Amino acid sequence: MDANQHLTLTGLFGHPVRHSRSPQMQNAAFREKGLSFVYTVFDVLPERLEAAVESIRVLGMRGVNVTIPHKVDVMNYLDRITPEAEMIGAVNTIVNENGELVGHNTDGSGYVRSLIEETALSLPESKVLILGAGGASRAVAVSMALKGVKEIFIANRTREKGDELAARIASYCPAHSVSYEDLPSLTNQVQLVINTTSVGMSPNIEETPIDPSLLHEGLVVSDLIYNPRETLLLKEARQRGAQTHGGLGMFIYQGAEAFTLWTGVEAPIEVMRKQLEHPTK
Repeated sequence: MDANQHLTLTGLFGHPVRHSRSPQMQNAAFREKGLSFVYTVFDVLPERLEAAVESIRVLGMRGVNVTIPHKVDVMNYLDRITPEAEMIGAVNTIVNENGELVGHNTDGSGYVRSLIEETALSLPESKVLILGAGGASRAVAVSMALKGVKEIFIANRTREKGDELAARIASYCPAHSVSYEDLPSLTNQVQLVINTTSVGMSPNIEETPIDPSLLHEGLVVSDLIYNPRETLLLKEARQRGAQTHGGLGMFIYQGAEAFTLWTGVEAPIEVMRKQLEHPTK
């Protein structure tokens, strides 16, 4: 690259962020498309978030991704928020539109795109059981409701959070808050089970969020966790004949959608996937 070439800056705001694999994935995508963009990480303390957001305008950045713990608070400092991000109640991507900072959420839409492309599941014909009602669950539930899924059941240890999420999406599709005691009957009614909790994430890889005996052939079982690549939940589901869907796709596709929002170019999905699967190549 020419040393005098102008670079368009993008990046990630979070705390901590050193562990993030987004820079490798996004910079590989920029190189593949021949774009003079660069992506880096910014460790932003909560008390410095407003100043960091303003720096997007000051430095002429095209935009940033936003991760924990800033996805909710960052909404206070933006000029506009898309309806989907408003419904989810969180922003994970900011786009600088000529000085106007617009908040998007690509987590849910990235998940749905990954699910459809990797499983060929028909959402209008599918009833869905979502385990968990936190931030990831909100993104997934809102996006699935907007895409026309047939019916959603939300199981959360704290019933009130499940009630709130079900109410949030009820105008878009039938949605119900259920208890974990309802799961034995529900797993025979639904076509898709999604784990949005952290149960089973490394290092606690011997845990599952649901009794594996409830899993069966005919289900698609999806886990948002991508470390490990195959969680115990997915392993148990596969052994019982269910189709499985891991969390790496969501990470790739949410990044791909951010890439397109910034560049106007279709993201090179396979290049991004290979960079995560084989980071030294």
